Amino acid sequence: MRFMIKRFAVFLLFALLFFMGELFAQDPEFSQFYANPLYLNPALAGVTICPKANANYRNQWPAIGKAFITYNASYDQYVNFLHGGLGLLITADRAGNGNLNTTVISLMYAYKFNLSQHLQASGALEVGYYQRRIAWENLKFGDMIDRVSGFINATAEKQPDNPSIGVPDFSTGVFLAYDDLVYGGISVDHLTQPKVGFYTDNSTQLYMKYTVHVGSVINLHQNGSSGEDREFSISPNILYQQQFKFHQLNLGMYLTIDPFIAGLWFRYNFENADALIPMIGLHYKNLRVGYSYDFTVSKLRSASGGAHEVSASWQFPCPEKRRHIRAIKCPRF
Repeated sequence: MRFMIKRFAVFLLFALLFFMGELFAQDPEFSQFYANPLYLNPALAGVTICPKANANYRNQWPAIGKAFITYNASYDQYVNFLHGGLGLLITADRAGNGNLNTTVISLMYAYKFNLSQHLQASGALEVGYYQRRIAWENLKFGDMIDRVSGFINATAEKQPDNPSIGVPDFSTGVFLAYDDLVYGGISVDHLTQPKVGFYTDNSTQLYMKYTVHVGSVINLHQNGSSGEDREFSISPNILYQQQFKFHQLNLGMYLTIDPFIAGLWFRYNFENADALIPMIGLHYKNLRVGYSYDFTVSKLRSASGGAHEVSASWQFPCPEKRRHIRAIKCPRF
């Protein structure tokens, strides 16, 4: 009985998601946004100079049962003769127990240059392919429910004209850093706001997403040195995102006592408080791993189960020294 109630809750959630999704599509989010740098801002491609690979996993609302699961992988590096960074980003979002699937593959180039001795800049363009698919044959609707036998009736809901749709997608971003002290950027995703609906009227629009992120790294060593000592710093950060009528603000801070990193964030949707997010990470040689958990503080807290997120990053050795552009120091989680 408990299993049937849980399964029905999944179907109900997905049905709501599907019909709301025909109004507008919204991008998945990551709490460890700096652990997913190319997803945050394409201008961060090649920011560490050395080649780097990232992988991310997020399970949102696990108490409902595979409601939103998102996978993400990326690779980027600085290319000397191009005077900029190249990046590859792959995102796979599985919603409603895998019945609504979105896959995005993107390539990006970020041109890097010095505005002054202390100020560095990066400007990027991202080109991708956005693919959205619905497994209509797996869906269950209210008119299919027989009170005695369960799901046996045929539905009167209209089947999608195009259960799978793919469109080109474009994004851009800029990033600035003043020495190793202050950094920030702006990115705009889905510049052409493509139509991604499953019906011939194609009313579902992928609205632009605006992202603004600003932060600082404050060295806590007594002598103020930033040499070869183990890192000991705090890093306050702010993230603001807007997509259609959705507005979100993240406020928080990282504490790094190498090899350990800890963070605490508060995420606020302008309609309501959303989540308190603790994070812990470990840096060992070229590997960084992190885990965070979203403690939901909104009205969904008793039913959602929060969100688990895991990140991993591997930085490869630099093949050669590059003197005209240096790595920009910013958080990795």
